[in-house]
Amino acid sequence: MLITFKSKAAAEVPMYKEHAKRMLDLLHKDTDRGIITAAEAGSAVKLLEQEIAESRAHPASDEVTRDVNAHHGEQGDDPDHEGAQIVSFATRAFPLLQMLKAARDQGQDVVWGV
Repeated sequence: MLITFKSKAAAEVPMYKEHAKRMLDLLHKDTDRGIITAAEAGSAVKLLEQEIAESRAHPASDEVTRDVNAHHGEQGDDPDHEGAQIVSFATRAFPLLQMLKAARDQGQDVVWGV
């Protein structure tokens, strides 16, 4: 399921709900419907930037490492299997972060689910 973030300050940002959930949980917002006001946008930017910095400090999880080892282990279970391509939190958050910065700078709200 997709969530589409909208603001008069930037182009729409569509995002899978499962990916947006982590960001919205940080901001204490509901995934189905919500608003980040222009007044909240500054603190939202700071929170997302902090989480991006934290995610960069710990880029690969144990789960991803186990998956790669299962497909490329010593037993050669699947030698033709593609390596894991990780889309980082920073990459997923970038479009929303840019929208929030524009909303903050232009005094506009960001809404979704309406």
